[in-house]
Amino acid sequence: MADGSAGNEIAVLGREYAELRPVVETVTAYKDLVAQIADAEAMLADPEMKELAEAELPDLRAALEASEHGVQLALLPKDAADGRPALVEIRPGTGGDEASLFAADLLRMYQRYSEGQGWKFEILEMSETELGGIKEVVARVAGDGVFAKLKYESGVHRVQRVPETESGGRIHTSAATVAVLPEAEDVDVQINPGDLRIDTMRASGSGGQHVNTTDSAVRILHIPTGIIVVSAEKSQHRNREIAMQVLKTRLFDLERQRVDGERSADRKAQVGSGDRSERIRTYNFPQGRMTDHRINLTLYSLNQVMQGDLEETILALQADAQATLLAEMGA
Repeated sequence: MADGSAGNEIAVLGREYAELRPVVETVTAYKDLVAQIADAEAMLADPEMKELAEAELPDLRAALEASEHGVQLALLPKDAADGRPALVEIRPGTGGDEASLFAADLLRMYQRYSEGQGWKFEILEMSETELGGIKEVVARVAGDGVFAKLKYESGVHRVQRVPETESGGRIHTSAATVAVLPEAEDVDVQINPGDLRIDTMRASGSGGQHVNTTDSAVRILHIPTGIIVVSAEKSQHRNREIAMQVLKTRLFDLERQRVDGERSADRKAQVGSGDRSERIRTYNFPQGRMTDHRINLTLYSLNQVMQGDLEETILALQADAQATLLAEMGA
């Protein structure tokens, strides 16, 4: 990279350098502490320096223990997709209109969290209900370490609250599903054009000027898997780009799930495995609490969570995943 001979590989090398640098810095800091402890222990033989060395050694040894744990974490196997942008797909589950409204609440939660992280949040496709809920939404999130954090959001999110449409004050339970997929790159998926059926159609809208009068919406069917992707922006060319990117990402995710399934066939499923059928979290509005069932974490700060304050939860999930990996490695 420094001598300019990397050519077209400069972006790949740049990502690799960015991933390796913190590991090298962590190991270097550990080696420095080892050297300092060796120097301090050598000073014990010097009567004039012994008292100083005895005072320094407890702090140095404590720092070494913490540094050793840091090295273990730095050397844990990394998910190759952690640094990628992600597609976030949200769909209502059981609960009718209330589930659609909750799906809209989740969308706003992730938008605000992304803004707080300095990420770019772009809605690629969204279908809304008359009440302001969401039938389906696909968003692209780009920035540093997006998938590394958002991958823990895949699963069934359950809400318990009194719906606005409920006149009797009864608490209803509804659900929405979230799928977070690492964005595919061109080298990840090779699609045979003969495996695709591409149709154009008139996009539906909420009426008035929102209804397209041209056949701009694009619908792509991947025949081998049966995956269907639809994009209905104003530009047919842009719709084709969006639909192909979403299709590639879903096919890439299928392959990742297949490989992960083979690796973990004889192991318990880990947090962050992406199982979209697992109920991962409950948002209880009457009690103002959020519970993540995977790690038994309960926070009584539901309003802040719904405003996008997800960092405490995500960091706890990351720590649990790291502890699981360390235990598996016997560290």
